[in-house]
Amino acid sequence: MYRHILIPVSFDDERNASASVSVARQLCNADTRVTLLHVMEQIPSYAINYIPEGFHEKAKAAIAESLVALAGDLPDAHAEVIDGHSARSILDWSEQNGVDCIVIASHRPGLQDYFLGSTAAQVVRHARCSVHVLR
Repeated sequence: MYRHILIPVSFDDERNASASVSVARQLCNADTRVTLLHVMEQIPSYAINYIPEGFHEKAKAAIAESLVALAGDLPDAHAEVIDGHSARSILDWSEQNGVDCIVIASHRPGLQDYFLGSTAAQVVRHARCSVHVLR
């Protein structure tokens, strides 16, 4: 089994985060650590002046609470909310924190993914550990 499982969570309707948690639960044993990770994308500079002061910190706290609730009864689970570009941040975080399995939900790819690539596709291509993709 795995020692450290990472579950990147996007709150988009197209991705089933609870299914990722369910799969991670099946891959766990008593010694497995599980991290639910959400990456907050950068706010464009042209929009930053329209965001209320303190919004970013409040949003991070609310997202962390949602991740903890999503984790439910997973053993040794904790939540992380970081800033950055989704795919690159997931890959960097997994390498820096000794992750040996990533369980990531994906939407059904479309033509736009052929040219741009989805987050899950980039993680699959570049991860240095096992990756389980759910659709």
